[in-house]
Amino acid sequence: MAGQLSIDIHAHFYPRSYLELVAEEGSEFGVECRFDDAKGPQIQLSGKGSAPLEDRFIELDERIQSMDEQRVDVHALSLTAPMVYWAPPELGLRLSQAYNDACVEAHDAYPDRLLGLAMLPMQSPDLAVEELERVSELPGICGVYMATRIEDKELSDPGFFPVYEKIEDLGWTIFLHPVSVVDPKRLTKYYLTNFIGNPTESAIAASHLIFGEVLDRFPKLTVCLPHAGGTFPYLVGRINHGWGVRDECQHLKTPPINYLRRFYYDTITHAHPALDFLITLVGTDRVVLGSDFCFDMSYEQPVQFVREHPNLSAEDQGLILGGNAARLLGL
Repeated sequence: MAGQLSIDIHAHFYPRSYLELVAEEGSEFGVECRFDDAKGPQIQLSGKGSAPLEDRFIELDERIQSMDEQRVDVHALSLTAPMVYWAPPELGLRLSQAYNDACVEAHDAYPDRLLGLAMLPMQSPDLAVEELERVSELPGICGVYMATRIEDKELSDPGFFPVYEKIEDLGWTIFLHPVSVVDPKRLTKYYLTNFIGNPTESAIAASHLIFGEVLDRFPKLTVCLPHAGGTFPYLVGRINHGWGVRDECQHLKTPPINYLRRFYYDTITHAHPALDFLITLVGTDRVVLGSDFCFDMSYEQPVQFVREHPNLSAEDQGLILGGNAARLLGL
């Protein structure tokens, strides 16, 4: 992989091996995968079904065709809901392994086009470290994908520190993504779970990493926030003011606003002015290409969105389209 590449770091992948394992063993724990819809497999959580997964999520050749149409050179593959945390630890490990091994197979099939972000059974940090050690030796795995919270535990939970320590030692980046949202009953209508819930989750996760002193304890740990950081960049002034006046925050020695550039952010704003605001806060060297491939909330033309931005120089576009991600992924 050489030269200027366009690298999409927010590109979801549902391997058939993962879906089949969910179908075989998930129902006991409230998660099912059905294959009886002609439109594609359907994952059900507690009896509520998702939209059928189209072939592009699963079949590599169709993914590559879509990437070519989008002018995207590389996908960093990532699992998304329901991930693996709902399962008992042993099953969570096997689900993670099924996903990670499928990423390796995808990389073997398209070594210049597909990379994998590892899934870890974070419900058991010991098993997560074990799987992290295994995948660190596998070709094509170059980072970690993680939910903005692990079931009922926030990312500041000290139980996760051994995992962060290992990730930091590897020099890998944690790419975050929501898998559940706060107060979902209020967000049921109008797809607000996605419009509002997902961006809010990113702000909550970032705040826990800051106030929970995770970023201080692990100074070389790199974290990428999805959906352009969600609401976090737009709330950081309020958060910073609160740090200065609230006793609950006085343990943190550094102003929260100083942590903005400890994170990376993808381009999924769906509006150039919103991306402008993000860049004003963090700089173009902290922004990476993302599409949310291939949900209906994704960019159909993620590269074009950046190329058509009226305020970005060719150099800035190069950083956002691939230069920054290449650095994060060790390419």
